[in-house]
Order: sequence, then structure tokens, then C-alpha cells
Amino acid sequence: MDHPLIDLINSRISEAEARGDFKDLPGSGKPLPAVDDPENALLNRMVKEAGGEPEFVTLSRQLRALRAELRETGDRTRRQEILKEISMMDARIDIARKAFSR
Repeated sequence: MDHPLIDLINSRISEAEARGDFKDLPGSGKPLPAVDDPENALLNRMVKEAGGEPEFVTLSRQLRALRAELRETGDRTRRQEILKEISMMDARIDIARKAFSR
């Protein structure tokens, strides 16, 4: 089923073409930039433009904090807990990097 406004949209595009609104646009005649993840390209661009960051960056920051805590902690039990958290964090970062690079 077509969108209810498809005829209006097509007529507006035709009018704009007739007026020459699409001539001399930046990048005209050049190929579109390559995109690693075409399904999420728009979403990734919006997040980047809004100042967002990939999950692996956030996780890496948390990992640095855990390592700093490990250096400062003398309690053996807490050190073992931190080491487990670091191990899990490494795995999460690896998964997030792979997901981001797709």
C-alpha cells in the first residue's frame, strides 16, 4: 500500500526538478560515501552528531576505573572480585567493538 501523500510528494519533487532546485548540489556527480553498516548508518550518524559515543568507549572508561581500583585495593577478596569484573568487561568490550565495526 502506498503512502497516502505519495502523489503530493511526487508532484513536489517534480516541481523542484523543473525549477532546477537539484542542480549544482554539493557532491553532485560523486559517489556516495562508503558505509560499513548500511542498516544502521543513519542511526550511527545521528548518535555521532549528537555527541554520543560507541558502547566500547564507555566500557573502556569503566575498565580503566576498575584497573585503578585494583591497584589501590589491598583486600584480597575485593581484588578477586575486581579481577572477575575486569575479565567480564574485557569480553563486553570485545563484543561491543565487533558490533560497532559491522
